[in-house]
Order: sequence, then structure tokens, then C-alpha cells
Amino acid sequence: MVRSMITPSCEYFEAGRCRSCALIETPIAEQLHAKDVRCRTLLAQVPQTAWLPIVSGGEQDFRNKAKLVVGGEAGGVTLGILGPGGIGVDLRDCLIQVPAIRRMIPRLAEFLDGTGLAPYDVPRRSGELKYVHVTAAPSGDLMLRFVVRSEQTLAALRRALPRVQAAVPEATVISVNVLPEHVALLEGEREELLLGSSLTMELGSSQPGAGAGGASSSVALHLRPQSFFQTNTVVARELYAQAAQWVARLDPASIWDLYCGVGGFALACAPRSDVGIGGVRAVLGVEVSAEAVRSAERSAEEANIAARFVAADATAFALSAHPEDVPELVIVNPPRRGIGAELAAWLDECGAQRVIYSSCNPESLARDLAAMPGFAVREARVFDMFPHTQHLEVMVLLERVTV
Repeated sequence: MVRSMITPSCEYFEAGRCRSCALIETPIAEQLHAKDVRCRTLLAQVPQTAWLPIVSGGEQDFRNKAKLVVGGEAGGVTLGILGPGGIGVDLRDCLIQVPAIRRMIPRLAEFLDGTGLAPYDVPRRSGELKYVHVTAAPSGDLMLRFVVRSEQTLAALRRALPRVQAAVPEATVISVNVLPEHVALLEGEREELLLGSSLTMELGSSQPGAGAGGASSSVALHLRPQSFFQTNTVVARELYAQAAQWVARLDPASIWDLYCGVGGFALACAPRSDVGIGGVRAVLGVEVSAEAVRSAERSAEEANIAARFVAADATAFALSAHPEDVPELVIVNPPRRGIGAELAAWLDECGAQRVIYSSCNPESLARDLAAMPGFAVREARVFDMFPHTQHLEVMVLLERVTV
């Protein structure tokens, strides 16, 4: 799916103030071609006929999450990134953010100026406001998270909650993350909710056949403040839909979704009794975060989806499974490091007949596939989740080789 081919002009890049979108001056068609070629080269064992067309992520208005560094000074904050010398660079008009985020940032900056709270000064290791993380749902609702250094600032923001709501009425979830240490982290472990509990990410029709004479279905994922979700909602929909199409075609009786997060793949591939999709299929999601599991369970219950979820380490769960419990198909969506040698070896030797592997790092994917000689890639697809950068998502359908 390739939408427009117009490369946007970025004043921040042209002025040398931000180079995060390193490829923004490269025409989008060339970016897509280069990413496709890179994956085909790294995954040389995949037949050329197995590659499906690359999915474009757009040219602007695609990023649903902004991790804004708070810089500047009290009463005059910047919201963007850190430049040379730890100086804040204001990027409030960045065109890759979805419009709902861009519209909100000036109002957020005005609120922060009014608090008189000092931005964190990295070189001096002083100040209070470190980051503001903003996530936008397709509905326009926002999740607003302040990352601060102290209990005093947490208390100040708690008292200022009515003013935050007045400045950003779109925010249905507001929280404060406390990170007192002088470390290069985007957030700490402690999160205090001030408003709401989760942001609803409506994924639209993600089942094969929806909107084309088949049954229409819709999945809403619930994101709590520290939950992971793909940064490009349109491409996330395409990613889950592709997996659902493969599953519908193969019709496995049982699926495990390892590293399931808030349940995107599991929920897209599980039976839907209300719309007659999926038949009889046992789906189990495994995720180390108990909070993410609770979100997935809520989504499944609300959508009448027959899927179960457990909080456990993906590798430990698989290695401890009884052979009779191994499913017909396993979905894995690991972090950049990949699934690792232990899980790759288990997959290669277990009874699962097929694997769907979604990866944000083709290098670690290539390494893991080399450790799974018992499988062959039947189909593969690249998803441009991160336009104007070298990053991407690639997903492959593996089938056990019969001797």
C-alpha cells in the first residue's frame, strides 16, 4: 500500500536544528525501494516470489507518539529534542506528528510556562521537568505523561490538574512519571495516574473480508501509560491485518502470541463469535508485563473475543510447556534484539507447524531465522513503520519443512 509520493519539506532539517528524520530529503519512493531491497538482501533465503509489496507509512502526519524533551527555562520552555551542549530545541511544528499532537503542543507549552517549573538542565543536572510523552488515538483523544524528578513536582502537577485539563481537554489519560536519577532514560518505573486509566486505540477493521462483503469487525486496544504500541497507527492496522489474513488462510486450531504486549496480534487473529469470524481457535497471548496483560484481557472482553492472556516471560513460558500444549502456530513479536538462541532452538524443535515472526530489526531476524533451519519462509512483507529513517518492520510467515 503506497499512498502519496510527495516528500515534505522540513524547516527544522533544512536549518540543521533536527536530523532525526535522516532520509527526509530522499523521495519517499526511493526510501521504500531501499528498505525493500535491504530486507531482501539480508533475508537472502527468502524466494523473491515470496515478497509481498511494501506497505508505506506515509510522508507526514503519521507518528502517533511524541517524546518531547522539556528544555529552555522556567517560563520559557522548549518542547522537542536536546541539541548540542544539552540545549533544548523546540520542535512544536514537527510535521511527522499526527495533527492532534501538533495542535496540542502550543497549549501544553503555555501551561508549563505558567507553572514556573524549571526544565531539567542536563549539563548542570538541575531542574524538574524532563519529558512530556504524548500518545494520540485515532479518535483524537490523548494520553499525556509528565516525566519529572521529584515528589514536589508530582504534587504541583496534581494540584494543577484542572489547569492541565483546561489547556488540553483532549487528554483522557494524564499521569506523572517520577525519575529522580541523573540517567539517560525516557522514564522511570514509578507512574502516578492523575486522570483516567487507559487510552483506547481503535484499530478499525483488521479481519480479512471486512468491508469487502465479509464480516465487519473492529478491535480496540487499551493502552495504559507504560504500555507499548506501534508509533504508526495506519501501518499497525496493516501489520495486524496481514497476520490475520495469513491465519485465516491457514486456519490453525491453536495459536500462541509470544511478546503479545497489549494483545494486537492475538486479538486480530482470535475468533469473533459476534461477527462469525475465526471459527474454533484457541488463542493465548504471553507478555511479561502484567499491566499489558490486564489491558489485553479488557480488550478481549469488550470485543467478545475468545483469547486468553498470561503474564510470563515468553522464552521461559515456551521452554516449560508440555509437548501436548504446543500450538499449531506461534506468533512472535520481540524487541530489537530478537527472540534469541534459546527460543529459536525451541521453535525449531517443537511441534508447531508454522510461525509468524514480526521484527523491527531485520539483522536480528536474519540471525534468528538462521537458527531455525527446520522452517522455510513462505511469504514476507516490509512495513514502513518509521518513514524518513532507516528503521522498519518486516514480517515473515514460516512453515515447517517436511522431509
